[in-house]
Amino acid sequence: MRIIHAVTRGATAAVLATLFASSAGAEGIVRVMPPDAPIATSAAVPAKANLIFLSGLVASPIDPSRPDELGDTRRQTLDILTRMKAQIEGLGSSMGSIVKMTVFLVGVPENGGRMDRAAMNEVFRTFFGSADQPNKPTRSTVQVAGLGSPNVLVEIEAIAADMP
Repeated sequence: MRIIHAVTRGATAAVLATLFASSAGAEGIVRVMPPDAPIATSAAVPAKANLIFLSGLVASPIDPSRPDELGDTRRQTLDILTRMKAQIEGLGSSMGSIVKMTVFLVGVPENGGRMDRAAMNEVFRTFFGSADQPNKPTRSTVQVAGLGSPNVLVEIEAIAADMP
């Protein structure tokens, strides 16, 4: 009985992975992407994949003459993901190749000292899981006490995988 249950459970997982897998620009990489979730719940990357590691990025100033003005969580997330997109495309890859992200958020007073995950996710959904770019990365989002400077509210790092 246990063997049948284990095989059935494993078969169910394989069917779900097939149903939710995305292969746009990432042949051989299997992602389980529930339709309503902003992230993949898992990603399997074959050993032959080329990996790209992107260091944590923080927002650029809105106006270079005012280096401390970085904006709110929404604006910082948009700036970071826009720059990350340019960086990864410059390496010959795409946002659809990102398989793992870590997002660090600082709590904000207007949210009772908690991170503004809703604002971050709003911007995040414009880069991942859209009609233009259907792949979603796995992701961890962590609230931290602080980042590089007092006005930095967001830092994002990523790992991408491309098949040769």
